[in-house]
Amino acid sequence: MKLLQINLERRIKQLGMCLYHSDRGVYGYKPQTPRVQLATENLEVDANRNLNSTFCRLVGAYRDQGHRLAQVNPLKCSKVEVETLPETNAARYGLDTTERINLNGIIYSKNLSAYDTTVQDGINFLKSVYTGNTGYEFTFIENEDEREWFAQRIEELSEEIIPDDYKVQIALEMAKSQNFDHFLASKFPTVKRYGGEGCESMMGFFVELLNTCSKSDVDHIVLGMAHRGRLNALTGPLQFSPVRMFQKMKGMSEFPGDARTSGDVLSHLSTSVDLDINGKKIHFNLLPNPSHLEAVNPMAAGKVRGKMKSLGNYDYGNNDQEQYSPRVLCLQIHGDAAISGQGINQETLGFAYVPHFRTGGSIHLITNNQLGFTTPEDRGRSSNYSSDIAKMIGAPVIHVNGDYPEEVVKATKLAVEYRQKFHKDVFIDLICFRRWGHNELDDPTFTNPVIYSVINTRKSIPDSYCENLMSKGILNPDVLKNSLEEHSRFLSENLNQIDTFVPPKSYLEAQWSNIRQPDEVITTWDTGVDTPVLQYIGMKSVEYPEEFKIHSHLLKTYVKSRKAKTTSGINIDWATAEAMALGSLLYQGFGVRLSGEDVGRGTFSHRHVMLVDQDNGSIVVPLNSMIENQTERIEVANTTLSEEAVLAFEYGFSIEHPNNLVIWEAQFGDFFNGAQIIIDTMLTSGESKWMLQSGLVMLLPHGMDGAGPEHSSCRIERFLQQTDSNEDSKFDGDYNNIQVVNPTTPAQYFHVLRRQMIRNFRKPLVVVAPKILLRLPAAASSLSEMGPNTYFQPVLGDSGVEPINVKKLLFVSGKHYYTLKARRDELNRKDLGIIRIESLCPFPANEIQHEIGKYKNVQSIVWSQEEHQNMGAWSFIKPRFENLVGSKISYVGRGPLAAPAVGIGQRHRKEVEKILEDSFRL
Repeated sequence: MKLLQINLERRIKQLGMCLYHSDRGVYGYKPQTPRVQLATENLEVDANRNLNSTFCRLVGAYRDQGHRLAQVNPLKCSKVEVETLPETNAARYGLDTTERINLNGIIYSKNLSAYDTTVQDGINFLKSVYTGNTGYEFTFIENEDEREWFAQRIEELSEEIIPDDYKVQIALEMAKSQNFDHFLASKFPTVKRYGGEGCESMMGFFVELLNTCSKSDVDHIVLGMAHRGRLNALTGPLQFSPVRMFQKMKGMSEFPGDARTSGDVLSHLSTSVDLDINGKKIHFNLLPNPSHLEAVNPMAAGKVRGKMKSLGNYDYGNNDQEQYSPRVLCLQIHGDAAISGQGINQETLGFAYVPHFRTGGSIHLITNNQLGFTTPEDRGRSSNYSSDIAKMIGAPVIHVNGDYPEEVVKATKLAVEYRQKFHKDVFIDLICFRRWGHNELDDPTFTNPVIYSVINTRKSIPDSYCENLMSKGILNPDVLKNSLEEHSRFLSENLNQIDTFVPPKSYLEAQWSNIRQPDEVITTWDTGVDTPVLQYIGMKSVEYPEEFKIHSHLLKTYVKSRKAKTTSGINIDWATAEAMALGSLLYQGFGVRLSGEDVGRGTFSHRHVMLVDQDNGSIVVPLNSMIENQTERIEVANTTLSEEAVLAFEYGFSIEHPNNLVIWEAQFGDFFNGAQIIIDTMLTSGESKWMLQSGLVMLLPHGMDGAGPEHSSCRIERFLQQTDSNEDSKFDGDYNNIQVVNPTTPAQYFHVLRRQMIRNFRKPLVVVAPKILLRLPAAASSLSEMGPNTYFQPVLGDSGVEPINVKKLLFVSGKHYYTLKARRDELNRKDLGIIRIESLCPFPANEIQHEIGKYKNVQSIVWSQEEHQNMGAWSFIKPRFENLVGSKISYVGRGPLAAPAVGIGQRHRKEVEKILEDSFRL
């Protein structure tokens, strides 16, 4: 074995493999030794395989192609069944089926004699395992040891006998699931419940999942799933009180009366519950989900990652040399049409083994109805299986016939064991059917008469399974009858409580217990930090080990420059202010996660929060070594080229714990377009629908700098439209759903970042982030602006003019201020004031009124913006100025345009000049 290890190390060097960041890792990622295909040495097995190499080829064919012969379709009408394959024909290999053979190390069976059996016996075993009611796809797994383990467990489990009492448990869970659907159909006949009828064997999946997890290191499960069978899972294995569901069906709220919430629909109900499984506590969190299918999956993965951080588990463990077994399981339940049709799945799977995103493997269950809404399989995808997307990450797939609950149980056990052993994703394709249409009120025979002619004439899965067990004397009919009668009484008792039951407070609990729903006022929070502390952080933010070879350009323009600015306390630029904000939060015990494409360096090469050794490529994150025994660190997560799944992931991370500042930076502001579904259904509405607070920060670089249509605008107008800001009679407050700011100084940026953690509530923050201002000398701050008793100012007045001389007031937001100020200085105009609105939402009407009140001789008030008239903040500003501030305001800026910006340089420059001329015209 020592020789094998030496060869392995030599092979790694030959392949030029290098570990991500460094051999010690970096915060939030523990590197593993690269998996080189090198099977464990077993001379006896190798010799036997060589001796029986022809039979080994046949075994390989069954393992590789057997799924094509497997009887996994309970309906057998949606595609042509394959009966034979040339690859599995013994004659093709010249085998004599009567010949005796040694199966040691070739087939894993306790019922066959390993050292003396016939070829035909071996073939019979292979047929029973690989062409029965479960099919397997796993031979594309790259690592040979891993592949061999999977084959061994498949074959061992095929002979495993499930205890009779466990069979009864599964049967009763399935029967109760069916009983629940029947109960709802009789009591709430007009409600769309998206029931589990046709997929009741999913209950067997849940029973075995919890049972196997209870015997492993897993003690937390986070589930993201859509609507199909959701209510069955909630009231069944997850022990959700049915009365809460019944109240929802009657149009009542799922939250207590004092909760400021709009609620969500029945099929999006969620739960967070401690389950006692075999004496072990497992916390199970079923997340709320939007109706946009599959969007919840990256949210679930992010929640799992956040939970791992809270637990100090997996990549967040203290021992740098040990790879902790993951205690948190990410479970994703997909629909067959959705998993192959929604691109967010490809993005999410792309995280599987990516540093700072991996979660130790997810278990994926596909509830394969063999239909979309009305779309059959052959029109819903191009691939053979809906699960074929799994192959992009080499995840094994288990196709199982939903008519056979015991096979579902074994598939689940295999999946959990694989995930826990290898920390990788695995798929179960549960092939079943949908008893009704897309919902119970839909008639599926309009479009799918053939498949429903089969469904309508067959028995249900619970009935068939229970009858089978009763025929074998395993299930007593009286036990089944009593169980269902008791279940019906339980449901009826809950139904009778509809008018008296008070929903429990299920939000802002546990780690969120110190967080509150905010008031209807705009509060001010002292976010300043002692100057010596800021100077200490500034110095530490560019400190690196003596042996570290830094880039020569960074040494001059970044390290030495920051030290000089920090020492002098003036000319603090954007990146320095950000480092001081994040470093001070770390110093106070808050965690920070900075995520996005190229965020370590920054799109505009301004941040450099991580430094790369020019000799060996190792990484240093200076902010993680500010003090000895630092308790919190910044996780720098350079992401895959994804927006939608990444933003959902970060949202999931942010809802795990209020003490984590989660920041997602778009490479350019308009790149959020790809994540619009997440913004709509989670960030802007999640608290209102689900009572989940999130302090997620979105940094969206913005500015009409002549970069053309796609790299200029972060579409401020869209975010402002999505706020619940008032435009007529009621002033905004901290209660608004999101906060949108357009800061013009590093100090203001410093304060909004710190404010996210210092406050006793959490709100998503949209920062209209700069590009040109990152290095603009005029846009610099001093440490005194970030010192004690300083805070974010929603409005910045004009100290450059005497109010009595001002005849025209320009209101502006963002970097356009500096263009206007430069022109005013050039013209030496003293009769024109420029006031910056730094906070767009909540809209600071009181502060604006206060500023206007200083100017007694003003003749006109103008809103000047660089964006086009149908974009930017103008349509948001105008009604609020007139209705809340009480002042008329006129517009200066570009005219309407279809594209966010022009792509013709000369036209861009003419537009800039016209805005300036119009702004300064009295």
